[in-house]
Amino acid sequence: MRYRTLGRTGIKVSPYALGTLMFATSIGNPDPDDSARVIHKALDAGINFIDTADAYGDSEEVVGKALKGRRENVVIATKVSRPMGEDPNQQGASRRWIMTAVENSLRRLRTDHLDLYQIHRPDPTTDIEETLSALSDLIHSGKVRAIGSSTMPASDIIDAQWVAERRGLERFRTEQPPYSLLDRGVEREVLPITQRFGMGTLVWGPLGQGLLTGRVRKGRQNELRRAGLLKHLNDERRLDVVEQFISLAEEAGLPLTHLAMAFVIAHPGVTSAIVGPRTMSHLDDLLAGVEVTLTDEILGRIDEIVPPGTDVGTLDQAYVPPALQSSRLRRRPVSERAAA
Repeated sequence: MRYRTLGRTGIKVSPYALGTLMFATSIGNPDPDDSARVIHKALDAGINFIDTADAYGDSEEVVGKALKGRRENVVIATKVSRPMGEDPNQQGASRRWIMTAVENSLRRLRTDHLDLYQIHRPDPTTDIEETLSALSDLIHSGKVRAIGSSTMPASDIIDAQWVAERRGLERFRTEQPPYSLLDRGVEREVLPITQRFGMGTLVWGPLGQGLLTGRVRKGRQNELRRAGLLKHLNDERRLDVVEQFISLAEEAGLPLTHLAMAFVIAHPGVTSAIVGPRTMSHLDDLLAGVEVTLTDEILGRIDEIVPPGTDVGTLDQAYVPPALQSSRLRRRPVSERAAA
């Protein structure tokens, strides 16, 4: 495993980070002991970077238990801001919630500090200065080593960097955007911006949320739906492109998963790609491709299928800014329109 430096933090991390959403007993693997074996196998293989979140069911607890006796050799990243209950104050990036949420995460992970604490999604209702001020206090107290953002638009990343500089606050050292063969929009602004500010980047969804595993084929949606595997994997535009990547992988003599993973970690702005195996066989498949390097010819063919900086279809769980969610932010009131 060839380790990389996480931005300018000095922290060395593996090019694959172990995502833990599928270790939550209510979402993925119902057996915590089996999840622990997967975690141990990943660590033994050289993966030293684990990414989780407070909103991933009981994932933090499963991870914390599995890391007993091995904590010091692992870089732990977790996240805050997604809803954790019906109370409207049990979410977001306010100082009030961050200070409560971090204690809960530390307890569940059975550790006295977090190596990386990330804002899971932008919180437009909270001033970024308040968020950075709270996170800075956590760093100064020793409970957090570095802070990061996740799925932030490029303009928000820049704004956060400027606020940190003007106010003398700790700045975001990492960003966690979606990135895959199907989702290349971040190449246009986000990745260049993170590179400009020396931020580490750990990307999520490198397998297109399951579309790039090779198991999801066009024309087999009904079969997958009956097996409970389809969920949001029914975008015809994305399925059409997946078929082209399956053919390209076959020509290159690679499993589709290896092609997909090698593509994302080849970008100079990407530090690590988050893999989310649910079972040991899923992990074994991914580990077998960790040393795969794509030729310029293959990368060029990929660019022909999905041009740089473009997305195919719609990614589930992608962040949608308020200006797109609310029509009132895009339209003047009827009375003003009529007056004009």
